[in-house]
Amino acid sequence: MPDFLAEQRAYFYKGHKLIGESTVSTGKRGFDTPPGRYHVIEKDKYHVSSEFGDYVNGRGEVMKSNIDVRKDAQPAGTHFDGAHMPYFMRFNGGYGMHAGYVPRFRASHGCIRLPARMARHFFENATDNTSVIVKED
Repeated sequence: MPDFLAEQRAYFYKGHKLIGESTVSTGKRGFDTPPGRYHVIEKDKYHVSSEFGDYVNGRGEVMKSNIDVRKDAQPAGTHFDGAHMPYFMRFNGGYGMHAGYVPRFRASHGCIRLPARMARHFFENATDNTSVIVKED
């Protein structure tokens, strides 16, 4: 399953047959998606981030959005609400592929975001140990 960083595209192969192609959004500056050869090591259809999300008050109002729990102080009276990452396929530590907003440029915290329809297609066709190749181009 090659992913090309510069062109922001992903290609899914079964053997030598292309079965899926999609636009993606990879890691923004400072959160770069690391190039390399990996394998799917975990699949989680309903994954929720333990690092990125929002601080929400008791009424459900977002008080601080798009936060990193390792860097952003939690305002008093709030709780952490992790970002939902449907069809998550982990391939390297905290990095994975999942459904999310795809603005056609690098915008993530390092993961590879796919449109929901394609994330589901990739998720349903990948098995644990499916190859993931992240290329600069």
